[in-house]
Amino acid sequence: MKKGIEKAQILIESLPYIKEFFGQTVVIKYGGHAMVDEELKKNFALDIILMKYIGINPIVVHGGGPQINQFLKKMNIQSDYIQGMRVTNGETMDVVEMVLVGKVNKEIVSLINFHGGKAVGLSGRDGDLIKARKMKIMKSMAENAPPELIDLGRVGEVTDVNSEVLTTLDTKDFIPVIAPVGVGEDGHAYNINADLVAGAIAAEMQAAKLVLLTDVQGVLDEAKELISSMTINEADKLITSGVAAGGMIPKIKCCQDVVSAGVGKAHIIDGRVEHAVLLEMFTNEGVGTEITP
Repeated sequence: MKKGIEKAQILIESLPYIKEFFGQTVVIKYGGHAMVDEELKKNFALDIILMKYIGINPIVVHGGGPQINQFLKKMNIQSDYIQGMRVTNGETMDVVEMVLVGKVNKEIVSLINFHGGKAVGLSGRDGDLIKARKMKIMKSMAENAPPELIDLGRVGEVTDVNSEVLTTLDTKDFIPVIAPVGVGEDGHAYNINADLVAGAIAAEMQAAKLVLLTDVQGVLDEAKELISSMTINEADKLITSGVAAGGMIPKIKCCQDVVSAGVGKAHIIDGRVEHAVLLEMFTNEGVGTEITP
């Protein structure tokens, strides 16, 4: 009886959050260890299905870097990185698209469907869902010398999101699962960072939340303690002070951008925790860091 009462209390605690987000869109970037560990993969699928059944509209955007690396290694294709981004020539892009769209995407869709959901796999090519252009980055040169333009090949950035595709799927109760491959004006595919795709979709759909799954607790303060909540301005101070560094900076900036664009909140959460998405959305404590206006 005691365990039953505890379960009822958990449901009651989640009720205000269910009411708040009923009928709204939540974009989840799925990546890291949660995509590798079998139990975490199952838990993630169940979290997404539960969200759909209680009236929330989840949109999943996934990564797949480790899987791409495995295939490139098997094919003896060298991977080069500049500023953390994979240099993507035509041959590499073929592998990226094959792995992300043909393998990883379909595995996630199959997992959700196997456990009782209705998922549909998409890439940016489908219905011109994600339009892209070539990303240009500059490299600082010697003092008094102009910066050098770096060519990353078929690495892109989002220019437009066709929300009609996603809205149509939602009206039929489908869960979109999106591979971060965009299509350029030239008709070529572009490899796009999954966080950026998730952020662009969240902004276009005016989502209630953007949730980024990572392999860390969230954003940490100077004492290496988890920051459960912070504003855009507080996040700026963490970056300028050097407390937030490395790979956490682009994630924080992504969250700042989407919140500035009208998304209710953005979350950086620990995907290694079982049912991390549900815990962050429907409990008072959460499992990561939320960034608010």
